[in-house]
Amino acid sequence: MEIKKHLIITGNSTVSWKDAIVKAVHEASKTIDYLSEVKILEQRATIDGGRISEYFVDLDISFTLDLNRKNNY
Repeated sequence: MEIKKHLIITGNSTVSWKDAIVKAVHEASKTIDYLSEVKILEQRATIDGGRISEYFVDLDISFTLDLNRKNNY
């Protein structure tokens, strides 16, 4: 049996929405094991002087729970 857990995270970038997604997934992978899927929920940006200055993405990131993990409590 496989169980997945979902987290909503927000990524940002001054380059692009794609860069914000890549950076968010990379950072999440540093502390969350077994990442399996990402779903883009929303994209938005801030505008400064008529130009986009920062890109934001809200992501639903999922990972598989390790059912064989031993609890130490």
